[in-house]
Amino acid sequence: MPSAFRRCTLQAALLACLCVAMSPLRASASIVEKLRDDSDLSQATTLRRLIPVRFYSLLEQNIIANSTLTLRPCTVFVPTNAAFQRHHGPTHVLYHITTTPMTKDELIKVIPSDMGGNPSLYITKNRNGDIYVNNARIIPSLTVEMTNSLGMRQVMHIIDEVLVPLTALPTAKMEFTNLDAYQFMKQADILDIGENRLRSYRSQVTLMRKDNLYQSPGGHTFLIPVDEGFKQTTRSSLVDNKVIDGHVILNNVIFTAAAQMEVPQTTAAFEDNLKVTVSFFKQKDGKMYVKSNTLLGDAKHPTGVVLAEIVKGNIPVRNGVVHLIHRPLMIIDSTVTQFLQSFKDNENGALRKFYDVIMDNGGEVLTDISNLGEITILAPSNDAWEAKDVQNLIRNREKLRDILNMHIIKDKLNVDRIRQKNKNIIAQVPTVNNRTFLYFNIKEENGEEMITVEGGGVNATVLQADVAQTNGYVHIIDKVLGVPYTTVLEKLETDPMMSDTFKLGQFSAFNNQLNNTQRRFTYFVPRDKAWQKTKLDYPSTHKKLFMEDFSYHSRSILERHLVIADNVYTMNDLVAMTAASGDSILLPTYRDSLKVKVEEEAGHLHDEYASHEWTGYVITWNFKKINVYRPDVECTNGIIHVIDYPMLEERDVVVNGGSYPLGTNLCILFSNILMIAIAKFLFLNN
Repeated sequence: MPSAFRRCTLQAALLACLCVAMSPLRASASIVEKLRDDSDLSQATTLRRLIPVRFYSLLEQNIIANSTLTLRPCTVFVPTNAAFQRHHGPTHVLYHITTTPMTKDELIKVIPSDMGGNPSLYITKNRNGDIYVNNARIIPSLTVEMTNSLGMRQVMHIIDEVLVPLTALPTAKMEFTNLDAYQFMKQADILDIGENRLRSYRSQVTLMRKDNLYQSPGGHTFLIPVDEGFKQTTRSSLVDNKVIDGHVILNNVIFTAAAQMEVPQTTAAFEDNLKVTVSFFKQKDGKMYVKSNTLLGDAKHPTGVVLAEIVKGNIPVRNGVVHLIHRPLMIIDSTVTQFLQSFKDNENGALRKFYDVIMDNGGEVLTDISNLGEITILAPSNDAWEAKDVQNLIRNREKLRDILNMHIIKDKLNVDRIRQKNKNIIAQVPTVNNRTFLYFNIKEENGEEMITVEGGGVNATVLQADVAQTNGYVHIIDKVLGVPYTTVLEKLETDPMMSDTFKLGQFSAFNNQLNNTQRRFTYFVPRDKAWQKTKLDYPSTHKKLFMEDFSYHSRSILERHLVIADNVYTMNDLVAMTAASGDSILLPTYRDSLKVKVEEEAGHLHDEYASHEWTGYVITWNFKKINVYRPDVECTNGIIHVIDYPMLEERDVVVNGGSYPLGTNLCILFSNILMIAIAKFLFLNN
């Protein structure tokens, strides 16, 4: 009897423990239920608003989760209501739990979850203090730590995204295991990764015997191209050992939300004779891309950037994270034309709108590009085409053709060549339009290099440089060139070539009028190098001009350069007016009038990298010939012609015992004569 009694007692005790573990009522002693029920907690109201009831129910309905929360120490990562609203598909509640309690400071890089097979959770701590678990950011102010009724320490972190583990398709007859990246590729056909297939790339990895790279223990980032990226039948053969290495970032697990944008990461293909980096970047519409940059190449692996869209990212595996990309990196096997055509079927592609604009304009520009041989394209981003002024332009087919041609350079021009051309000067590069040049400038902001390009009055920033093709490069820019969006004043203020003229205008408040959109200005603006020439020719005059105390002189000289009329005057207009008059023409300026002759002259633009025929303009003023460096810089309230020398003479600023304009000096002279006469009269009459 005693033995039977003990057996019954043990069964009853086990049954009681099981009931405790399974009962939702007992979960009120857990951290989640305590927060929901305890109105004294200062964060309770905020948490009740953020944490979805659905997640409570998932916790309560899951026997293992319920038992863990009731009986064990743990950390729970709880998605917000907003995260659940964005999430599609099942929620794996055990992937949000680990049985070690950890505050933000205690979180380690890799944490085993409570899900079957214990798939890993990866922690990223950024320099700015943000902490991520996989691709979800921990909301720092809402972390709660407490002890449950059994004395078990528990921590809850609120996160902004539902955690998604790697799972098999419902139709797959397999038990889920914690797969590494190589197993992931082998079993991809039965995994829940959408319509993506990896057979082409997987076969190359096997052929090149790179299995061990994808089986490497630790934490890495794997970029795997899908079959869609191998439509070009020869592309698979270009995926060799080094290309495969260039798709793996070793010892660094990078989820997209936690990734540092535009920060190069060294790949397994970074060695003495080949150096390849990979970086992440994000479009304004949220679309994520990776790009490889072959900094040092060889005969089989040319230098340049290759872009690839992430079609499915943030897939956790046992040894890191996988991002599926739409094409292989490092491989440069398409022309500029083929690259642009690749956006035809990609609705959200980085240059889809640029391609659409070309085709809506008849497609001739694409044909021209195909016939040009070596070429560089400045391609406006999708966002650049959304500007109101740009939308209005698209309807003007003839004008649009000129604008598109302004984005095409008949030469292979990468960043290294722009740097070389930009030494000591702003690089001037001709476009396929004979009269149109682009002006590249390289500057540093916050320690980072920034490349800008000016064309037709628009100053654009290069968002993505050196997208390499077999016959040239594509640079993605943030604005459409040739569609002005700034006033004359704003252009002066922001253009690095016009900073000295802007400075002179600030001295005397001359610039204030240039923001007036009710007036039409034609402004002949001496570039900075022009003022530097006057420093050599008239050193004293230059010195006085750039002293704020002598702003009267700078104002009077600038007034001579500013034409104010009902219409603006392009260079073609001025040439036609000169031809019609047979001599000089008079233009109404701020002060009185400007007498000039404007003519065309054929010339030859030559530097150590390229040589081009071109037609330029020359202004004759006061028997001096002045070259027009940049004609027809359009603004919203006028036009600027950048000239190579100011309309200035030494006598404009007299430097005898002081600096006064000619009229003022005459007044002083007459005053002195009058004073002498008065003194003489008084002397004689005494």
